[in-house]
Amino acid sequence: MKSLRKSDRGAAMVEFAIIAPLLLLVVFGIIEFGRAYNAQNSLTHAAREGAREYAISQDAVAGEAIAKAAATSLDSTQITATLTGCDSADQGGGAASVTLAYPFQLQIAFLPISNFTMQSEGVMRCGG
Repeated sequence: MKSLRKSDRGAAMVEFAIIAPLLLLVVFGIIEFGRAYNAQNSLTHAAREGAREYAISQDAVAGEAIAKAAATSLDSTQITATLTGCDSADQGGGAASVTLAYPFQLQIAFLPISNFTMQSEGVMRCGG
């Protein structure tokens, strides 16, 4: 009976060694998904703010600046903005569109995807 107990001593450690990498992968995957979700929400908010400014002021430079400033949790130097619509003769008829792209990098190297580009678009009727 005593020899049977002795052989079971290392079983829990072996089982933990098998399960630990999978558990850590799940935990770090949840953390990275949360970071990516936060970045996407911030990018969407910034695109809406930029579209609002562009639709009201009809100033593309101001719309891009507001959009980049609204993305507070992202590096604004890496955001690329594309603005369309709202000519000066287009009062109240067309739509102002601001599309933002942001290169997102995962912090965990062993995940199958390491870099990808997030994109978000904000649209608002010209003239407010």
